[in-house]
Amino acid sequence: MGAMATLFISDLHLDPSRPQITDLFENYLASDEVRHADALYILGDLVEAWIGDDDDAELPRRIAAATRAVRDAGVPVYFMVGNRDFLLGEAFAERAGLTLLEDGTVHDIHGRATLLMHGDVLCTDDVAYQAVRQQVRNPAWQKQILSMPLEARRAFAAKAREDSKAHTGSTMESIMDVNGDAVAEAMREASVTRLIHGHTHRPAVHAFELDGKAAERIVLGDWYEQGSVLRVDKDGVELRGLAVG
Repeated sequence: MGAMATLFISDLHLDPSRPQITDLFENYLASDEVRHADALYILGDLVEAWIGDDDDAELPRRIAAATRAVRDAGVPVYFMVGNRDFLLGEAFAERAGLTLLEDGTVHDIHGRATLLMHGDVLCTDDVAYQAVRQQVRNPAWQKQILSMPLEARRAFAAKAREDSKAHTGSTMESIMDVNGDAVAEAMREASVTRLIHGHTHRPAVHAFELDGKAAERIVLGDWYEQGSVLRVDKDGVELRGLAVG
């Protein structure tokens, strides 16, 4: 596979309604590229909706088997929750062989300090979304939701997805993208010149200047119709798609 690489994915939105994407995820995690990587990072929104670590559905079992196999092959699997799977906790992480990361973690990626985020906190122009985010990240709110029976949580998650679609459909795209000042401030606070995030579904490598220094913001793509992988090695970065089938 050439030089050892660190791999990044996010926004897979795995869901039983799109079995081909779950198959793509499993096949990719079983590939030589992943099994010979330095590490695999999943930066949030692994699933369309996470209702708790006690979910007895098939999809969480398949995810846990796939990620555990990567960890058992000697490749660390790091996971950061997003806005769809913020209820994922230590119990599932242990079963799945995941190392949980806080949003805003800085890791050394091939000799370069890199800020890792899901990305939603950077979308500060979307005031309505940020208010909802603050509510659902409240431990008391989460405890209340997790105390509900599984079927009630499934119904709640379905309603939340519908509300999210309605908000997305009625909000300007520019408002739902990251705010440039928020990006710059996050990078300054972390003392980095490279940021990797997902959430916006706008895969790209953005080069810019930050306080007189060359900087870059790498945005991971979603997995709704194909896969999206960022490969980072000593020679640089490669952001590419994965075809289904």
